[in-house]
Amino acid sequence: MDEESFSRRIADRLAALPGVEAVALGGSRALGTHRVDSDWDFALYYRGGFAPESLREVGWPGEVSELGAWGRIFNGGAWLRVEDLPVDVHFRDLDEVEREIVQAQRGSFRFEPLLFHLAGIPSYLLLAELATGRVLRGQLPHPDFPSRLRESARSTWWSYAELVFEYARANHAPHGRVAQCTALLTQAASQSAHAVLAGRGEWITNEKRLLSRAGLEELDVIVRRARPDSLGETVRAARALCSAAVTAAGER
Repeated sequence: MDEESFSRRIADRLAALPGVEAVALGGSRALGTHRVDSDWDFALYYRGGFAPESLREVGWPGEVSELGAWGRIFNGGAWLRVEDLPVDVHFRDLDEVEREIVQAQRGSFRFEPLLFHLAGIPSYLLLAELATGRVLRGQLPHPDFPSRLRESARSTWWSYAELVFEYARANHAPHGRVAQCTALLTQAASQSAHAVLAGRGEWITNEKRLLSRAGLEELDVIVRRARPDSLGETVRAARALCSAAVTAAGER
């Protein structure tokens, strides 16, 4: 299959939908790290409103959400099959994206839960998509990682992680609750990884390689060794691993 031709066909069809001003290819295919069976991730950027029904009317099989159905940050999108290939489409409001660019430059961000994500997603994910994606139609900004955001996101994510580590230590470790304790450690490690990458000024768009990108793969070993009678030591080891990585990121 001619991948360039495929991406152009999808981009042309999405760009023709009412209200769409730009289309970008994202994910592993934009970065060149994809496998043969990797999904195709497209984002359509609209201004002044977008009707998901117009995408349904294209006739591609799959599911199309309403705006806002996936949260305020991730907004909504579609899981489709196009020419028998898996295609994800994300809905992005350009007005909201531009507001988040301004907030990120000031060092401000927020986060919200998202299904399948342990730490949730930060609002600067919208900037990360622009920075790592490939514009196929229209024009889009290409933001650098703001210097103020590097420090504020690093300290904020680490403060969340410390609270979660402490809760695991005080409320689950003494009672030998292995499942709950290690689940919290994994959540705290994910928050720590966000802190590390922010401190380095590195964009991240999902959690799939979050721990390895941050150099926290050793958490796998720590969690595998967890036992009911030694959970306190498990928490200490996980926190020490994450603390060292976050501190090193802040010194760069």
